[in-house]
Amino acid sequence: MKKLEPFHIVFFILAVLLLLLPIVVFTPATGWNIGGFKLQFLTYEELFNPVKQEKIDISSLVSKVDTTAISSVKEPTELSKKAGEVVAPSIGTYSTESATEIYLSESGRKNLHQFFTKMASASVEKNKIHILHYGDSQIEGDRMTGYIRQRIQSQFGGKGPGMIPATNVYNTFAFTQTYSANFKRYTCFGGSKLRNKKYGVMGSAARFTPEMDSAAMQNELSQKEAWIEISPGKSSYANAKEYNSVKMFYTSCYKTCYVDTYQNGTLLQRDSLIQDGKSHALDFHFSKTPGTLKFVFTAAVSPTITGFALEGDYGVQVSNIGMRGSSGTIFGAMDQGVLAKMYSELNTELVIMQFGGNSVPYFKDSSSVRNYASNFKGQLQTLRRLRPSAAILVIGPSDMSKLSNGQFVSYPLLPYCVEQMKKVTLETGSGYWDLFGAMGGLNSMPSWVERGLAGRDYIHFSNKGTSIAAELFFEAFAAQYVQWQEGIKTQK
Repeated sequence: MKKLEPFHIVFFILAVLLLLLPIVVFTPATGWNIGGFKLQFLTYEELFNPVKQEKIDISSLVSKVDTTAISSVKEPTELSKKAGEVVAPSIGTYSTESATEIYLSESGRKNLHQFFTKMASASVEKNKIHILHYGDSQIEGDRMTGYIRQRIQSQFGGKGPGMIPATNVYNTFAFTQTYSANFKRYTCFGGSKLRNKKYGVMGSAARFTPEMDSAAMQNELSQKEAWIEISPGKSSYANAKEYNSVKMFYTSCYKTCYVDTYQNGTLLQRDSLIQDGKSHALDFHFSKTPGTLKFVFTAAVSPTITGFALEGDYGVQVSNIGMRGSSGTIFGAMDQGVLAKMYSELNTELVIMQFGGNSVPYFKDSSSVRNYASNFKGQLQTLRRLRPSAAILVIGPSDMSKLSNGQFVSYPLLPYCVEQMKKVTLETGSGYWDLFGAMGGLNSMPSWVERGLAGRDYIHFSNKGTSIAAELFFEAFAAQYVQWQEGIKTQK
């Protein structure tokens, strides 16, 4: 074989450029349509005068967001009652004004105010209420949720990361979890599915044997062992690292299953799960954070483990439920009875739905946007039916960019998606927070990427960007709370 010299490579490159030059010179701005396919090259003007990336100026927006507040907020002071009146925790120095707002109809405002009443009195009354934050990969691994949790718990009490999956597959700050190789993950939003749809509120569950019919279960006699190990997250916010109440939720247990629970390597207790196939929880209470807990299961047929709750005794629990690739149209894929029961057991009083981003790249026209919004509205209505007492807040999609003619630009139907999601959200008596607008609106993502606030995929926030987005949401949330507080004072 003839050895290639450097000048051979140079000549080859020059030859290719000479061949392409006529194409560039004579290419129309609109490209060529050949057999239904659009063929497009750089035009002469684009080659020698490339278009510069347009950016929105977000400097004033970003400079006003103080994410250091999360480390300076003190724990709630001693909460008390005066003459039988509940004294709510203070929200700090927040006012009724914020850089962004939560959009609410009158019914939505009423629902949110009812939640504020429960949130403000949770620690005072030694009650425990739950916020479930559902979302796509933008919140995966406790992103956004972790920041929001710390802000809320620092003001209103509460410990621990709340609900965590039976088997976690994402990197997360909130906790550490490992499990035996024979555990298999099932989800309602992608991958392997449960035939009976009994996922519970996490939308995911785990088993160490497949689902079986009654005859197969009766004939299955060989004992299997599996385990799940959980400990506090080393990099999580302070409140998430502390918890003293642990629950293991399970369902579909039809044959004897023993669970040996170890605390820091020492056997704590042995339990036998209830074999009626219904949903139950195995409870543990500790004087302080238990360290490493290991649950060792022995059974011929696996029950379905639907998640763990790592919590304090009272206050506000905030759970991260990340669903990579999901559009949020998930609730029809889950057993409604199991869902309703878990919502009730957790005393769920606020559900945050952060979706839309996974659908944006696939919208073909305005009707496809409206179809998605209509489907999403059905999910909110299902949630309201499953847990009538809970308020609902929707966080819409962020700005997202695609490469077009050498520039990163927002997906063309993204603003319309925001408009339609806001519309259907208000129609269901839920609140809407516009993340797209909070970022700066159309074509704002390139500026976030330039500042290191978002990744080079032009979709996901960096850790710093996540904190800014979460703080903007919390400020809007806090402003609504202060308005409610002032309204209560005015009525007295």
